[in-house]
Amino acid sequence: MTTHYIDIALRPDPEFSQAHLMGALVAKLHRALVRVKASDIGVSYPQHVSQPAGRRTLGDVLRLHATPEALERLMAQDWLTGMRDHILCTELRPAPADAPHRTVRRRQFKTNVDRLRRRRMQRHGETAEQAAAAIPDSVERRPDLPFVQLRSSTTGQPFCLCIEHGPPQEQPLPGAFNAYGLSHGATVPWF
Repeated sequence: MTTHYIDIALRPDPEFSQAHLMGALVAKLHRALVRVKASDIGVSYPQHVSQPAGRRTLGDVLRLHATPEALERLMAQDWLTGMRDHILCTELRPAPADAPHRTVRRRQFKTNVDRLRRRRMQRHGETAEQAAAAIPDSVERRPDLPFVQLRSSTTGQPFCLCIEHGPPQEQPLPGAFNAYGLSHGATVPWF
């Protein structure tokens, strides 16, 4: 159960954009969650903005949600090395008992028709014309959610991790969180 939280806020920095710093923070959190094999720590971005499109942002605060034991286990790791000058970290605090809950999950979009067609050509041995007929330009979607730019530790390729905050719910839903602290079913307190 996600009964407690720790906020990690980005400090303003003239050398780095807030988006760059949030990307570095999320990447470090991901590596730490993988290292400790945590599926009981969720995240939220309480300052996120989804609309209008030109102002989409995850904001300047990453909030960690979990039990006191899970948060203490994570914070005992030295995962914030290199970020200490760029962040302010709160103490462990109980979440408000009357707070509504939300899911915070990853959303993936089919964003590049050319890539989809190349992949189809490789998988099915099709020509460019056959792949173009099978995958029309209309399947391409532009993400309309705030995101953080990351780099895959497996392939080294950059990718966007789009984050969707679900609608507020009165009751918490239990479940597991992935190595980014996200879940399609489990909720975290929203305040």
